[in-house]
Amino acid sequence: MASTVVHTSDMVWVLDPSQPFAGPVRDGGVIVARVSPGCWGAMITPDYPSGHEVTRPVAVEGAEVGDSVALKIRKVTVLSLATTSGTDQPQEGNFLGDPFVAKRCPGCGTVNPETFLMGVGEDAIRCKKCGTPVKPFRLKSTYTILMDDERKVGVTVPPPVAAEIAGQAAEFSALPSCSRQYSVNLIARGEVPGLIAPLRPMVGNIGSCPSVAMPSSHNAGDFGSFLVGAPHDYAITAEELVSGRTDGHMDVNEAVEGSVVIVPVKVSGAGIYVGDVHAMMGDGEIAGHTTDVSAEVMIEVRVLKGLSLEGPILLPLADDLPAIVRQRRPEVMASARALAARYSFDLEEESLPVQVIGTGANLNAATDNALARMSNLTGLPLPEVRNRCTITGQVEIGRLPGVVQLSMLVPGPILRRIGLWDIVAEQYRTSCWG
Repeated sequence: MASTVVHTSDMVWVLDPSQPFAGPVRDGGVIVARVSPGCWGAMITPDYPSGHEVTRPVAVEGAEVGDSVALKIRKVTVLSLATTSGTDQPQEGNFLGDPFVAKRCPGCGTVNPETFLMGVGEDAIRCKKCGTPVKPFRLKSTYTILMDDERKVGVTVPPPVAAEIAGQAAEFSALPSCSRQYSVNLIARGEVPGLIAPLRPMVGNIGSCPSVAMPSSHNAGDFGSFLVGAPHDYAITAEELVSGRTDGHMDVNEAVEGSVVIVPVKVSGAGIYVGDVHAMMGDGEIAGHTTDVSAEVMIEVRVLKGLSLEGPILLPLADDLPAIVRQRRPEVMASARALAARYSFDLEEESLPVQVIGTGANLNAATDNALARMSNLTGLPLPEVRNRCTITGQVEIGRLPGVVQLSMLVPGPILRRIGLWDIVAEQYRTSCWG
């Protein structure tokens, strides 16, 4: 029987539609997820084949292939007190093809070996079989950031403080009991002290289960491309990547409290999961990584029957919308109406902003993907979509190397036809956009 509220803290590394889902949660119900840090902890943990640890997918009552599920992010509460991050440098000899997925002991050659801890620092994680340090990645430029008790502000700390935090690494990370990763705080480094960074928690990996098994960090067109023809157990074909992925690993920093993510259903029950919460992140995630934290995320789910999507739609907060798609000011509308009246033609006054997520091996491929998805969603010809997205929309970088957000004002009749008008109008509290 479906529950109105499903609590989940069971963590997985691979999104596998053949494995049992948690739940189910009722259509209109709530998922409360306790999540571990997303990137660096999983990246330095050789035992498991992913760069992320996420919640076990939760089945949604009534969600079938060809539907969509709207995820309203109701609350994001940061639990970690400190986290370590920085730019990465893959270490040859410590992986097979992909340092996120097939971590390999350079001593005995075991892939994804069981490991143990010996002290702190970059040599602390060792192969249980032969005792050799296993380092699929090295942090090249590193910072450790400490957050205040109210989780409003973070400050980067000097090396002695980072070393003190490393002595209680898991406690400062607030790792959930079901987490199986090592805390990245044990690295005990911090080369960029004294920076002040206000917190704005966002969810980096949120979506539905892909139709083909893939590491949770690779459920997107850019990271997923590393799986195509890979020399490890999680290799897939290019066709499987295109048809199977759901692009949950977006790393779009507008996925915050109050925003809505609409995700495709590619397996029965949808399999909603969440992870990779960041304390803050600038557009593009230029360093490749940011402030991974444990968090509690509350999500309201709603099934949208018959809305078939290729990838996610994002409805940001109104204040996060690009200026070009925001509600037109009264004086702008008055001038436009005067021009239309002078030459006797009608205006397209009723429209609302929609953001389509596109992913690909690089930003150009991701943009092409987003444009094609917008065209397929709206039924508008691709050249017209390009024009509309130039004068009533724009493209933004979500994450390098290949995630973008494509914004466009979509005419009201189209939104009503495809069944999106109500949810978009509800998000922006108006039906008077033009």
